[in-house]
Amino acid sequence: MTSDRLLWEQHTCLPLSAEARLGELRRYRRAGGTFASVNVGYAPHSADDVRTLLAAFRTGVALEDDLVLGDTLTAVDGVRRDGGVAVAFDLEDSGPLGGDLGLVREFFDLGVRTMLPTYNLRNAAGSGCLDQVDEGLTAYGRALVREMNAVGMVVDGSHCSVRTGLDLAEATTRPMVYSHSSMRGLWDHPRNVTDEQAETCAATGGVIGITGVGIFLGPNDASVDALVRHIDYAVDLVGPEHVGVASDFPFDHEDFNLEMTSNPGLFPESYTRWGPIEFMPPEGLLRVEAALEARGYPPDAVTAILGGNFRRVAEQVWGAPPT
Repeated sequence: MTSDRLLWEQHTCLPLSAEARLGELRRYRRAGGTFASVNVGYAPHSADDVRTLLAAFRTGVALEDDLVLGDTLTAVDGVRRDGGVAVAFDLEDSGPLGGDLGLVREFFDLGVRTMLPTYNLRNAAGSGCLDQVDEGLTAYGRALVREMNAVGMVVDGSHCSVRTGLDLAEATTRPMVYSHSSMRGLWDHPRNVTDEQAETCAATGGVIGITGVGIFLGPNDASVDALVRHIDYAVDLVGPEHVGVASDFPFDHEDFNLEMTSNPGLFPESYTRWGPIEFMPPEGLLRVEAALEARGYPPDAVTAILGGNFRRVAEQVWGAPPT
């Protein structure tokens, strides 16, 4: 049985197709309402690809019962009363901008509320977590951060390299996040964040969203217990006010795993060594609240981790006057 706390799912992945079924997001429904940030593109996509996906996903949200466009806090708070799902969008790489910073405002106006400068490998903005050489944020990357700060889009360090993430924390004037990253101090994987990254993110007022991907939580362990162990570690490090959740659940995970096993040369050993990747589905994320309570977390901390912290960041960043 769920409470009336808000669940903030900071990153989930529908198939990147205009034919994706938005109704799948109803699996996040709960009594306290849910916000779900849905990916609309990453490194391989162009600006036109993102526009196409945004148009299709926005239409899909409007056609589905229990889903609303959640690009304002008023809309998010509305689903807390009726148990629906508020949907906004994120970009998992700045590559679709093609160097045009004017697109930050365009995509923000279409509901994109979070963007990662880089996805795994170096691009014009900075280095990725799988790069052998970490050169950090570029001059263009710093200009991108300034534009995101001005527009009110959340800066996200997930998939970035360590130095790029640290540079983001130094460059931003608003809270940043690691939307879907677990803790490297507990499980040494290149996609996880170091203690220093977590601490510098928290110093901006930001949040680390612990993700439900098995290979980032342990040896392909996508259990609630594994996710909560990473929450424990992060809370001990930066406090409960800087920790959240973001499953990174791909609704087309069977296709993803087929692609990985069919083309092992395209994926590093840190992804393939355990075979098909396990992912925590929405139903698993809905059990995190009870798991935190069972572990003895105070009610205020459970509320913050489940959704309050990411909501606070949204309140401080989305469309607010720049500092």
